[in-house]
Amino acid sequence: GSGVINNWTRNIGLLAATFLTLDDLAPNRIICGIGAWWDPLAKNVGITRSKPVMAMKEIVLTMKRLLNMERVTFHGEFVHVDGIELDVVHGRREPRNVPVMIGATGDQMMELTGEIADGAVLNYCVPPDYNHKALELLDKGAKKSGRTLDDIDRPQLVVCSVDYDHDKAIDTTRELLTQYLAQQPHIAKASGVSSDVVAEIQSILGWPATREQIKQAKHLVPEELILRISASGTPEEARKKVNEYRKNGCTCPILYPVGGDVKLLVDTFAQK
Repeated sequence: GSGVINNWTRNIGLLAATFLTLDDLAPNRIICGIGAWWDPLAKNVGITRSKPVMAMKEIVLTMKRLLNMERVTFHGEFVHVDGIELDVVHGRREPRNVPVMIGATGDQMMELTGEIADGAVLNYCVPPDYNHKALELLDKGAKKSGRTLDDIDRPQLVVCSVDYDHDKAIDTTRELLTQYLAQQPHIAKASGVSSDVVAEIQSILGWPATREQIKQAKHLVPEELILRISASGTPEEARKKVNEYRKNGCTCPILYPVGGDVKLLVDTFAQK
């Protein structure tokens, strides 16, 4: 699966054709994870993200119809297509089973996800109780389309660093968070991080950030925050934290290793 691509840099025909091809390579095993991107990165490459919720809705609804092998005409604010369909010269022509998961962060996008998507890729760098409001919004959206929260899959990215040395695992995550809090303001906001801390980190980091800048600023990320919004520490500590996310509505943890002992991480979460 893609976890996640943005909905701005590929036109709807290319986007749908991409996932049709992937489904040819791995039938019924492909998931489309798609997100609304963020500024300043989008702006810096010439993308104006106006009305991101409307844009996402048009892309997802049109893509689902194309992957259902329909002939589609649609004229919205962002998607304009006339009588298009996926051109299959060789291979399967039947409708494709490609679930669409939206990587939602904001309230309106989360509600839209519950209404039109197969699932939500819940964000990383957030505390487990962040999911409470997310689940309420997903349920609200699901009811608009005659569904319930149980119909919405909810995998969640979880930043994870595991080492028998607690401090070593924490320091590895600290470097990642230093960069993410400065460059992805939507995540910083969802994490509940002080705007003063974010501003101070941003004053040190450039774009892209250098290793030296990250080392200079990382002391600004407190251990309390790392423990609150990631699964970092010893194997026992990491397992306990991931279980918190599962108890708070995550249906499948997607572990995001940021360093440390990756083999130990795999062994920590492997199931017999």
